[in-house]
Amino acid sequence: MAPASPRPRSSTAEVAAMDGSGARSSMVVVDGIDALEPTMGRLFAVVGVFDGLHLGHGYLLGELRRVAAEHHARPTVITFDHHPDEILKGAAPPLLCDPEERLERLATAGVEVTVIETFDRALRETPYDAWVGRIADRVDLAGFLMTPESAFGYERRGTPDTVAELGRTLGYEVVVVPQFTLDGEPIKSSDIRAAIAAGDLARAARMLGRRVAVVGNVERTPRDTTPLTFAMPVALPPGGVYEAFVRTAGGSVRNRQALIDETGVRLEPAVPATTGARLAVELVQILRDRPSTATIRRS
Repeated sequence: MAPASPRPRSSTAEVAAMDGSGARSSMVVVDGIDALEPTMGRLFAVVGVFDGLHLGHGYLLGELRRVAAEHHARPTVITFDHHPDEILKGAAPPLLCDPEERLERLATAGVEVTVIETFDRALRETPYDAWVGRIADRVDLAGFLMTPESAFGYERRGTPDTVAELGRTLGYEVVVVPQFTLDGEPIKSSDIRAAIAAGDLARAARMLGRRVAVVGNVERTPRDTTPLTFAMPVALPPGGVYEAFVRTAGGSVRNRQALIDETGVRLEPAVPATTGARLAVELVQILRDRPSTATIRRS
């Protein structure tokens, strides 16, 4: 998948993408639940971080499309501007998916509306019923899709049972679907990060449903290499030289070597791209070791 273009800074925007059949889809992006409007129609929502858009997420989004269609509603994702652990635990984990790439993948998956909430201390302390009430006040809320393990709101008190009970008052439904498993185990983004950090790209790719990849910006355009920078910390394997496929925003694919070490990520030979251009780098396999840290911090 080619890197997406940056999202405009406004209360609503659109992200366009193509699905596997080549059909073009468009998704409305809303900056927070307070920007929701009745004109957006009837919404059936799922709440989550969706970092990496792995196989488990793909299953959940498929269920979302199915349930939304049954309720004559638009499939909707409510997610966050950064990982909640930054507030909950004091530090966010390295990302599996570039924020803009995440939007493009959601659009490709058939999501029609994505709401991006700012996860701050105020949201952390907001009770689930107050938060859901604000949504129901602004749009025709058809319901929520949840798994038995799902929970949101202050102290995670918004469980399937409590959210469903509130729905009987506010007029929406809660549909609970089983958690997706692979070889009998649920897929967790933390497990994918651990596999990448250990250099097990095959295991990480199996859980992702695609090759491990990072999306970065061209730092400068020297003659021999193309160094990349990242707006947020990204999950990277141990230092080394990796076979890689590089995808540009225009969709072209080039075979390169990705050099990962404590200084960052560099592509050799250089990729024809201007400074600031966004490139998606798919890591195929390690060719040889090189000392490195496992995460490159924001530049």
